Amino acid sequence: MTAEGFLEGRRLQLARGVLLQCIMGGYPAARFYGSDDGDLALIAEPTQIHRLPWSDEPRALAICDADELSGESSNLSTRGQLKKVIARYAARGLAPVVATELEFFVFAPNTDTTQPFRPPVGLDGRREDGLSAFSVSSNNGLRPFFSEVYKCMAALGLPRDTFMHEMGVSQFEINLLHGDPLLLADQTFLFKHLLKEVALKHGLTVVCMAKPLAHTPGSSMHIHQSIVEIASGKNVFSDAHGEPTAMFRHFIAGQQAGMADFTALFAPNVNSYQRLCHPYASPNNACWSHDNRAAGLRIPASSPVARRVENRLPGADANPYLAIAASLAAGLHGIEHELEPSEAIQGEFEVPDNLSLPCTLHAALERLKRSQLARELFGQEFIEGYIASKTMELTSFFDEITPWERRVLAAQA
Repeated sequence: MTAEGFLEGRRLQLARGVLLQCIMGGYPAARFYGSDDGDLALIAEPTQIHRLPWSDEPRALAICDADELSGESSNLSTRGQLKKVIARYAARGLAPVVATELEFFVFAPNTDTTQPFRPPVGLDGRREDGLSAFSVSSNNGLRPFFSEVYKCMAALGLPRDTFMHEMGVSQFEINLLHGDPLLLADQTFLFKHLLKEVALKHGLTVVCMAKPLAHTPGSSMHIHQSIVEIASGKNVFSDAHGEPTAMFRHFIAGQQAGMADFTALFAPNVNSYQRLCHPYASPNNACWSHDNRAAGLRIPASSPVARRVENRLPGADANPYLAIAASLAAGLHGIEHELEPSEAIQGEFEVPDNLSLPCTLHAALERLKRSQLARELFGQEFIEGYIASKTMELTSFFDEITPWERRVLAAQA
């Protein structure tokens, strides 16, 4: 809308069905969002109105809540769902603290989608060959792009912890500073938008697919989680002697109880499960461990004040609001019901059947359909609408025949 209209306080409205729009552009049946498809009000978050520093002409972006016209948050809004989870913690005198680690690839433009992605040509005139992981000079070939990314982050107030080249060809990772879950979800969303916009200015393509390249590690969005007492600010995962608390165990157990049911929320696309086929870099299990990256739930080595649980299941393609909401909701479920986790695992291990997770989108959606826990925590309207939208996307995928099928199966008798 125009700046004048925004500053005058003009209300912006949006059809409810847009919140269930699938990635191809279509919509599930109207019964999932109200047969009238009435309007929602988009209410700007005052702290998340930003002048876009990469835009040549003056433009601004406002992150909004999607509210019913009667004033309450829409059940279909993922940002609204996260706010409800945070409120449930607050009712117990607790505040969750999270940080996200987002991985992404920087590629040359990909005008022919039948061809694989390729790394861009750097300042040295070469394309990266995959030998730059964790190198101090690994992004030199893309220095102009990253320089503008850093400047735009500063202009948007996005503090960064670390930035590095990851294991994949032209793959990078940013660690955002820990803080309020809603703020971190907003920052993760803004950062992904920033990356893609700045990349276009530099003739590049940023891809946040979970697995854009074969034979290469995929891209994750690990979520680090701790909880503090609102009154004291103390981390409730550690006691006065620096030892793990019962609440720490209950939180882990809640994560374990919800991971299989919520896999479709953490891994929302067909391609998400390509990443999860690589069990070490992307553990597809609900095991937990002290500092073992093969576990879906990792307890990083830290001081007692920084004791936290890392959920390693979500991919870079996950909705940050929904993934954080689902992870925190599962942990709170464990606290409320005083659940106990399995034994911690270390070293190489076999995943027990009861801690394995769905390995396809179809299986994940079927698990979500049967989940009473998901309906209790997120409401029937949201879960059924989400399943309907994702089922449309899965059906669209099955409407196409892949190059592998033509190459390998065509000659079969």
